[in-house]
Amino acid sequence: MKLAEIISLLESFAPLSYQESYDNSGLLIGEEQQDITSALVTVDVTEKVLEEALKKGSNLIVTHHPLILAGINKFTGKSLPERLIIKAIRNNICIYAAHTNLDNVNSGVNARICEKLGLINCKILHPVKGILRKLVTFIPVEHADRVRLAVFKAGAGVIGQYDQCSYNLEGYGTFRGSENTNPFAGEKGKLNFEKEIRFETIFPENLQSSIIKALLEAHPYEEAAYDIYPLDNTYHKIGAGMVGETSIPVNTIDFLKRMKNVFHAETVRHSKIVKDEIKKVAVCGGSGNFLIHEAIRSGADLFMTGEMKYHQFFEAGDKIILADIGHFESEQFTKEIFYDLLIKNFPKFAVHLSEVNTNPINYF
Repeated sequence: MKLAEIISLLESFAPLSYQESYDNSGLLIGEEQQDITSALVTVDVTEKVLEEALKKGSNLIVTHHPLILAGINKFTGKSLPERLIIKAIRNNICIYAAHTNLDNVNSGVNARICEKLGLINCKILHPVKGILRKLVTFIPVEHADRVRLAVFKAGAGVIGQYDQCSYNLEGYGTFRGSENTNPFAGEKGKLNFEKEIRFETIFPENLQSSIIKALLEAHPYEEAAYDIYPLDNTYHKIGAGMVGETSIPVNTIDFLKRMKNVFHAETVRHSKIVKDEIKKVAVCGGSGNFLIHEAIRSGADLFMTGEMKYHQFFEAGDKIILADIGHFESEQFTKEIFYDLLIKNFPKFAVHLSEVNTNPINYF
């Protein structure tokens, strides 16, 4: 299988445009046309993970945390990332990372955390704004159904739990073709009035190229007119953290024990217990301390994340319980997302879950 096929799948699930500005997700080492024999999925790339890939015959490592995040100017082997990069290249091992883009998608890292905790009615805690676009185009009435369906199939028209959403208005368009045209209707050099449908729908920006391609292929006009408008609407399918509910209220101590057991945490650092029961829970894999006030605004009884600083625990007050289970602990199940996605779409392709515990933090 070509690496490009795997990348296409991973990026259709977690588009690179959804990563944070500081991140470096995507293909880090390798060439898209390289043949891939099998993949190893992991949270981090370490020396032991590279050895595991070699042992299992995997020439692709799919990781959550990018091996290359800050700039590297020299490859002398003096730093750990340099040594790992050199070893990967020498052994023809490709490395692909899906980091904050996987954090921010609706079915990504935080959805898996909610699933592990048994939460229901889950939604993005801090959805993003400004990534929605509106498409407006004009279609001859008898061709409207075909063009509309093509655009919907490309991913446009989804609002919450509804799809194929659009607005349609009948009117008349005008055009006059030059001598070099072959007009769909009317005659060259003469003004033509055509009964058309004004078709409007929305889509996330990462789908724009595929949606425009589908529109132009389905539209009967030589020169199809269309407009793209940026929208400031909140897009509730993309963003940081998640919030959900327990099926029944759970005693706070019992819920803390559940967290510790599910995530195999050596310890759970938490603020003062100000709630007797837990019903609503906010979560964020990795460093989620920037979402404390968002969790409070959501009405959550508890906010679980993987990293929190000393002074941030004071921000809980009597409004919420803050719980820090450890960075690795909160994201350890991320490799299951990669595994499930690859196995579902490429059932005959060999995918291995890394058996290496890459957590650099130890407890005494």
